Amino acid sequence: MRRIPKFLAAAVPLLLTGLIPLAPSASAATPVCAAVPVEAPAGAKIESVQAEHKTAYCQLTVTLTHSGRDHVKVAVALPDTGWTGRLQALGGSAYAAGDFDGLAQAVKDGYTGVTTDAGVSLDGLDTSWALTAPGQVDQTLLTNFATRSVHEEALIGKAVTQRYYHRPVAYSYWTGCSTGGRQGYSEAQNHAGDFDGILANAPAVDWTQFAVATLWPQIVMNQSHDFPSTCVLSAFRTAAVQACDARDGVTNGIVDRPDECSYDPRTLVGTKVVCDGQEFTVTAADAEVMRKIWAGPTDERGRKLWSGLPKGADFTWLAGTTPGPDGTLVAPGFPVAVKWVQSFLEKQAGFDTSKLTYGQFADLFRQSVREYDDVIGTSDPDLSAFRRAGGKLITFVGANDQLIPPGGTLSYRREVERTMGGAHRVNDFYRLFSAPGVEHCFGGGGPEPTNALGQLVDWVEKGKAPATLTAASADGKTRNLCPLPSVSRYTGGDPAVASSYRCR
Repeated sequence: MRRIPKFLAAAVPLLLTGLIPLAPSASAATPVCAAVPVEAPAGAKIESVQAEHKTAYCQLTVTLTHSGRDHVKVAVALPDTGWTGRLQALGGSAYAAGDFDGLAQAVKDGYTGVTTDAGVSLDGLDTSWALTAPGQVDQTLLTNFATRSVHEEALIGKAVTQRYYHRPVAYSYWTGCSTGGRQGYSEAQNHAGDFDGILANAPAVDWTQFAVATLWPQIVMNQSHDFPSTCVLSAFRTAAVQACDARDGVTNGIVDRPDECSYDPRTLVGTKVVCDGQEFTVTAADAEVMRKIWAGPTDERGRKLWSGLPKGADFTWLAGTTPGPDGTLVAPGFPVAVKWVQSFLEKQAGFDTSKLTYGQFADLFRQSVREYDDVIGTSDPDLSAFRRAGGKLITFVGANDQLIPPGGTLSYRREVERTMGGAHRVNDFYRLFSAPGVEHCFGGGGPEPTNALGQLVDWVEKGKAPATLTAASADGKTRNLCPLPSVSRYTGGDPAVASSYRCR
C-alpha cells in the first residue's frame, strides 16, 4: 500500500501512548485461529470469512456486500493472550476508511482491534472508486465510506469477538483522527449504542463544507493572479507568530489562540526575503492573498462560509505554491478538496479546479451542502441519544491544524451546546480540548495528549471525567490541555512544566 502523506495519517498509535489496560481476566487456552459463523448486518450479505494467524493475534477478515458490486472487508484482530474484554475500532484518514496497520497496537494494548476498508481504496488520496461512469457517483460506496461501514465494523467486531472468546465485549471504544474523527462523530450522531467511548480527534465534521472550503487558498491565488513564494508565505507565518506569541504570558514560538491574533499582513509589505539564493520583495498583492487565506472563504456578498487557515499554521498543504511546467509558481490546491470537487461535485475525474471563479466556488459550496449533507455532512448537533446511552466523547484539535482548520469543530461544539443546554451540561459527556501549537492530529511542537484513550477508559469505566488531558511536546515540555470553554493560562514558574499553567 502506498503510504499517504504524514499529516493525512490517522496517527492513532501516537495517541495511545501510556494507556494502562485493565488486567486481563483469566481465560482458557488460546482459541483456535479459525473462521467463525458471522451474521450479516441488515442490508448486507456475507461473502467470506477468512482466518490468518499473525504475531500475537488471530485476524479474521469478513468480506460483505450490499449491491453485489461492492466488497467490504472488516478485519478483526483477536489477541492470543491478555484480552481485557475491550474492543477498539480504528478509523481512517482522508478517503481511506480504516487503519489496518493500527490493529497490532490495539492487540498489544489488550483490545480486540477492528477496522474496515468500506470497499474503497486504502490510499487516502484515491477517489477512483467514486464514479461508476462520468457524471454518476457510486452511491453504494459513498454510503459505505460516509456512515454504513463504520456501523457494520462495530457490529461485526463485537459479534466475531463473542463467537471467538465465547463471551461478549465488556466495553467498546472508537479511536480515530481526521476522517477517523468524523467517523466517530457519525457514530455518536447516528448509532449511539455502538461505542461506550469515542476518541475522535481533529474531526472532519461538516464534511460537505470543509471539503470545499479548504480549496479557498487555490481560488484566491488564481483569481488574484498572485502566487506568493514559499519564502514569502513563511515570512508571513513567522511574523504572525512573533506578533501574537506572548499574548498567553509566555514566549515559546506558539500562538495559543490564533483566532484572537490580530496581526495584519500588510505590515510586511516591502520586506525583502531570501529563499534558495533568490530574493523576493513582499508585495501588497501578497499581503491581500494572505489576508484572505487567514480570514477564510466567503460567498459573493462577502459572507463568511468557513474558518480560514490559523495564523501560525503551516501553509504547505492548503496554500503552498510550486513551480509549474514553465517554471512560474502555481497553486495546486489541497488534494482532499480537489478530489471532492472533481469526483463528487463536478463528477469528472479530470476537472481543473484552477479555473474556478469566486462565484463558481460559492456555487460549489452550496451544491456540496445541498447534495451531500444528509449523506456525509456529520453535522447533527443533537447528541441526546448518545448521552442517554451513557456514551462519553473526547476530542482534541490542534490550534495549528493546517489541514482541517479547528474553527469547524469549535463551531459544531457551539451548536451542540445551544441544542443541549450549554457547556456545563454538554461537558458531562462530551469534552473538547484545544492543543496550542499542535498541527493536524500530531506534530508542530505543541503539547500533544499522551494518554487520551486511557483517560477515556477511566471516564467510561470509573466515572473519572478528565479535568485536563495530560500532554507533552516532543522535546519533553509538559502542559495539560483544558476542556473548552476553559483555556490554559501561564501562571508563573518554569514554562516547560505543566504545573505552571492553570485552566481558566
